[in-house]
Amino acid sequence: MLTRRSAITGLALLTAAPVFGQGKKSAGGGDGSDLRGIDGTYSANGMNADGTRYEGRVDIVQQGEAVEFTWKIGDDTFRGAGQISGDVVTVDWGDAHPVAYIVMQDGELHGTWADGTALEKLTPR
Repeated sequence: MLTRRSAITGLALLTAAPVFGQGKKSAGGGDGSDLRGIDGTYSANGMNADGTRYEGRVDIVQQGEAVEFTWKIGDDTFRGAGQISGDVVTVDWGDAHPVAYIVMQDGELHGTWADGTALEKLTPR
């Protein structure tokens, strides 16, 4: 899917300073927590581990802390499931390493996959 920029770029994505409790909506954790709402359709722009770029669409369905992702990249469709905890979203999509995203203040998801060698940015549509 994506390509490798550098481990430093991936680390920068994961250490970006998101603002907790500010998103496009609150999903309401039911326990008083301020669970971020990420349900919706996103434009995907990414870089594979080999440096090639890609774009596509991602549909996210969220139910509480559980999330389901469907990526449509070119003619390929990938599916995964995971969870959101605070501003961190982790998605198992059948690879050896999950996709890890940070939910940014503006609602974008900035992520890394392929053990940090590939990058992806999801922008709400």
